[in-house]
Amino acid sequence: MRRLAVPLGLLGATAAVGAAGLGYAAGYEVRAFRLRTFDVPVLPAGAEPIKVLHVSDLHLVPSQRRKRDWVRGLAELEPDLVVDTGDNLAHPEAVPAVLDAFEPLLHLPGVFVLGSNDYYAPKPRNWTRYLLGKAQPIAEQAPRLPTHELVRGLTDAGWADLTNARATRRVGGRTLEFVGVDDPHLGWDRYDDVAGPPSPGADLTIGVAHAPYRRTLDAMVGDGFPLVLAGHTHGGQLCVPGFGALVTNCDLPRQMASGLSRWREPLGLEAWLHVSAGLGTSPYAPVRFACHPEATLLTLVPATGG
Repeated sequence: MRRLAVPLGLLGATAAVGAAGLGYAAGYEVRAFRLRTFDVPVLPAGAEPIKVLHVSDLHLVPSQRRKRDWVRGLAELEPDLVVDTGDNLAHPEAVPAVLDAFEPLLHLPGVFVLGSNDYYAPKPRNWTRYLLGKAQPIAEQAPRLPTHELVRGLTDAGWADLTNARATRRVGGRTLEFVGVDDPHLGWDRYDDVAGPPSPGADLTIGVAHAPYRRTLDAMVGDGFPLVLAGHTHGGQLCVPGFGALVTNCDLPRQMASGLSRWREPLGLEAWLHVSAGLGTSPYAPVRFACHPEATLLTLVPATGG
């Protein structure tokens, strides 16, 4: 068999490009936090807009002061409501840091669900399996995190825990209903416990989950929720410019890995879906490429004319 000779110069150039890309992904983009904004037409006619701050996937360790300060600065947006879709922790001692990051926002109405990394500490893993679409949930033998401390800190501030639960909040003169599940990535979601159509007294019902698995989205949209919020995907974390996310770490189509889109369930009902690319990464894979860490300000506006 004839061997193909590769010029040493080409190998060197390829290595240099790869090193530059890794340096950018690990040295700059992973810390280049951005705010995205969307208008979402879901409110009744004549309603005043409601500003919803959607945060997700902080994966915080105590030493990440810059990330904490950036999250604290989001209070300057003066949102009417905060929705946290989980994976806040990345270290056994991170709960005080998370509560410090959220502190300027805790006086606002808020709701949250938990992700797998709010239960289990991150571990070194073979991340090639992730890129091949074969990533598995964190094994339950991983060290447990102080989940109860995080939940207590958020609920003591008045935020609603939507772990397989429903809750209502009065926001902007409107009654908003929230229906949430525990992390579908762990298989801990029990949607049957909260299933059902929107409450008659609610002006808007919003579904909330950490991981946007099809079964969860189909169930929530099938029950008639006009808007579903989720995180988990990191927007793909490693993306190709012009192509997008390589994987989503769940069964969500990669084209919907982040941002606002329309989800259609099997019977044809549709709703808005917002998936946050999140603000962090596992400490064992601290890189992002063509996928900046982000939070999102969703402005809910009347559906008529939207």
